[in-house]
Amino acid sequence: MIISLLVGLFIFCCLLLGILVMIQQGKGDMGLGALHSGTQTLFGGSGGQTFFQKLTWVFGAIFLTGSLGLTVLKMQQLDSTRIVVSQQAASNPVAPAAEADAE
Repeated sequence: MIISLLVGLFIFCCLLLGILVMIQQGKGDMGLGALHSGTQTLFGGSGGQTFFQKLTWVFGAIFLTGSLGLTVLKMQQLDSTRIVVSQQAASNPVAPAAEADAE
């Protein structure tokens, strides 16, 4: 349940990170940043670029820590599942009936 919620938030942050990267103005005035140069005037002459850069760094950090955290949570969930399955297998041994009939 909690992992599904975290995965949903992680996907949302990944989409925002991708949008932020595409909005930024490139050094050669290529890409989508050149098309949306009017949005830079909202934050001032140079303030808009640093704002988007800082926001991109924040979402990049969220992406890295989120992917690492989700990996750790999923591995813990898999380990607990393996322990339960191995305990059930140890308490209910299955005799190989097909091999006993063949001999």
